Amino acid sequence: MVGFFLTKAAFNNKILYIQAMNDIDIKAYKVGQTIKLSDYRTLDTLNRSDDDLKKRLERTREALGKFQDVLYAHSKYGVLVCLQGMDTAGKDSLIREVFKDFNARGVVVHSFKVPTELERKHDYIWRHYIALPAKGKFGVFNRTHYENVLVTRVHPEYILGEDIPGIHSVADIDQHFWDARFEQINNFERHITENGTIVLKFYLHLSKEEQRMRLLRRLEREEKHWKFSPGDLKERKLWDAYQVCYEEAINKTSKPHAPWYVIPADNKKAARLIVASIMLKELKKYKDIAEPDLDDEIKANLETYKKQLEKEKE
Repeated sequence: MVGFFLTKAAFNNKILYIQAMNDIDIKAYKVGQTIKLSDYRTLDTLNRSDDDLKKRLERTREALGKFQDVLYAHSKYGVLVCLQGMDTAGKDSLIREVFKDFNARGVVVHSFKVPTELERKHDYIWRHYIALPAKGKFGVFNRTHYENVLVTRVHPEYILGEDIPGIHSVADIDQHFWDARFEQINNFERHITENGTIVLKFYLHLSKEEQRMRLLRRLEREEKHWKFSPGDLKERKLWDAYQVCYEEAINKTSKPHAPWYVIPADNKKAARLIVASIMLKELKKYKDIAEPDLDDEIKANLETYKKQLEKEKE
């Protein structure tokens, strides 16, 4: 009976979505109250084999790709996916694997590096604002506006390069400064969600030991040498400071309109499936995102248009 009420495409999408759904509990990863990162595990295999994780991801990302087609046609929402994590947390490979079935025109990835001279002439959120996804598209921030309360907090001297009025030395950068910046970020995310951008934020929670092993693999495999920088080892020494900053940033900015999800990242295959599953389940809550109806005149003349094209073959 379902087929009588859904178009064939919508019906197929519904079946694909049902097949992709699994027993992953979103609430286990979603930050809805004050947390301690040390209470969150960094390894989760979902009690599944690597082969099963791979197959489930394939189904889930295919369903996401179908959803993206509908989002593009609907063109009233954009989706912003924010990925944060320590070096080697798996952000690049997650993007490659989770978004593999997306139409290239419907997703744009931005990897934010050290601000350019032009970017430093604007406020710190400016370069992120102009990179937001258009309606109908997905945008992925590989490292995000949160670098401005993470890296800059561990290295407050970087703030001096922003030329902010009243900030003349590191001594001027106090807790009030960071609290104000958290509120600015909350206001930014509230503004964009109220105007049609769906925000999903993922922190890839990696263990220090797993990072050590991944850095070693970069040194041992010639094709991975380009990914290694001596600076990685310098930042690694600041691991505990980064954990404190991540914890406070997540607690201060996980809101109902822009929630954080803490994802165990020691197992890359499981992390990818968890992120993809959360995306699919959360996006499917937007029941108004649907294929647009055809214009009545076009719908009434579909057979005429088909016959016109079939005649051309003759």
